[in-house]
Amino acid sequence: MSAWWVLPAAYVVDRLVGDPRSIPHPVVGMGRAITRIEAAIRRHVQPRRFKAAGVLLPLLVAGGAFALTWGLIWLLAKISPWLAAAAEVWLIATTVAAKGLKDAGMEVYRCLKEGDLPAARRSLGMIVGRDTAHLDSPDIVRGAVETVAENIVDGVISPLFYAAIGGAPLAMAYRAVNTLDSMVGYKNDKYIHLGWASARLDDVANYIPARLTALLLIVSAWAMKLDAGRAYRTVRRDASAHPSPNSGYPESAVAGSLGVRLGGENVYHGVSSFRAYMGDKTRELAPDDIPKTAAMLMWVSNVSVLAAAIVLALVEGGWM
Repeated sequence: MSAWWVLPAAYVVDRLVGDPRSIPHPVVGMGRAITRIEAAIRRHVQPRRFKAAGVLLPLLVAGGAFALTWGLIWLLAKISPWLAAAAEVWLIATTVAAKGLKDAGMEVYRCLKEGDLPAARRSLGMIVGRDTAHLDSPDIVRGAVETVAENIVDGVISPLFYAAIGGAPLAMAYRAVNTLDSMVGYKNDKYIHLGWASARLDDVANYIPARLTALLLIVSAWAMKLDAGRAYRTVRRDASAHPSPNSGYPESAVAGSLGVRLGGENVYHGVSSFRAYMGDKTRELAPDDIPKTAAMLMWVSNVSVLAAAIVLALVEGGWM
């Protein structure tokens, strides 16, 4: 477990600099490792054994991320404890994406406010998997709100949760699990067997953080004078209807808070797919729903970091 101040320091670093393109990002290395391990499995393992081989991916990638991070910090601590602490702060900051998530959503909002629908579609297309070329303004807003809401879990709360428990090594292992899910965790012919273990591990890893996020979003709705009661009722009614065991919790909380309906028809590579509705359609989605969702993201992020730092300080001081 890290010193209590490491987590807020890492969060401040993310808020200030985000993920600068000029500095190599660990997730890029994870992606390359995943690609190479997958290629090796496909070369040397028979397809009928892909389901068993799929277990290797999270073991090697997540286990490797944990071991490499732990080893790096251990070696740096031999040189200087402060050098190790600085590395841990930076590494945890790379697992958190509060600034990047907010900025991405607000870029879509900026394009909509300027009346530039083509630019808004392109900006949304950078952060979602669905086809965006023909979306109208309400569907662009829906995509941005859904993406910001859903990614509060894996972009902020989950990495902070695991960093609080196990420092940078566990936060980096979580980021590896999440990267695996985004690359191979698909229920299609290519990955149904090879990616099943990665997808299930991601579900397990996000189970508690997703529910904590819903609770924090309900509290944030109350603090921001939105509809906290409706957010609570929407989570209870709609969260479990989402195809993901976790994504429905933040999405339904945001939908209830704003009084909008999320979900519905999406198109992926030309194929239409229906996602269960979250919330009630009390009004049409509007561009201003994006900054409201971004404000909820930042409220939840700030409070969760503060709460984690207090708990860690109490544990460190022997009070818990």
